[in-house]
Amino acid sequence: MTKTENIAIYSLFQLISPSLPIGGFTYSQGLELAVEAGWVTDRNSMEQWLNTIVSSSVATLELPILERLYHALEKGELDEIEHWCNYLYSSRETSELRAEEKQRGQALNTLLKRLDIDISLVDSVDSHPNQLLGMCMAAQHWGIDLEILKQGYLWSWLENIVTAGVKLVPLGQTDGQLALINITNTFPEIIEKARTIEDWMIGSFSPSMALASSLHETQYTRLFRS
Repeated sequence: MTKTENIAIYSLFQLISPSLPIGGFTYSQGLELAVEAGWVTDRNSMEQWLNTIVSSSVATLELPILERLYHALEKGELDEIEHWCNYLYSSRETSELRAEEKQRGQALNTLLKRLDIDISLVDSVDSHPNQLLGMCMAAQHWGIDLEILKQGYLWSWLENIVTAGVKLVPLGQTDGQLALINITNTFPEIIEKARTIEDWMIGSFSPSMALASSLHETQYTRLFRS
């Protein structure tokens, strides 16, 4: 591994860290409602919930679009970037999920500017901000390979949502670590599944998450953002 590749790995760690000030830890993506409704009650049921989401949403929507945005950025294809940004936003089933997409995208764009990363391309794209495009711009600035970026994105998503689950169910710290281990064991299959998704297949089918997210918008007591 070259020195540049070594530095790129550490840059990836920074990009996917829970301490990155874009608010990733403030969202539960419907998990808070699922706990209150009794759909998620322990580690096993939480793992089932998250495995469903990663298989039928992250693998089929977010990772394929991440890959397409990365390649479009390499080629400077603004129309493609705009298309997939709009497609991602329209695929978020609830106002809560759409708000999360915009808020995290805006926060990441603000941070990248402060880190002197050129994101002027964003001003040329007629779409709502989103985290995936920001991650691709940062990855290319820091020389992070696409496949490594996919792995990092998966880990970041899982770590944030499991941390939410530990607080909500609640679970012990050891159960949280076991959930991380068990779900990451499926990640090679998830990445391979995402690689086989063609353009016409891209989308999310996670009705339980969509229902939980829509109900969470009016949940009486909440720890996580809506």
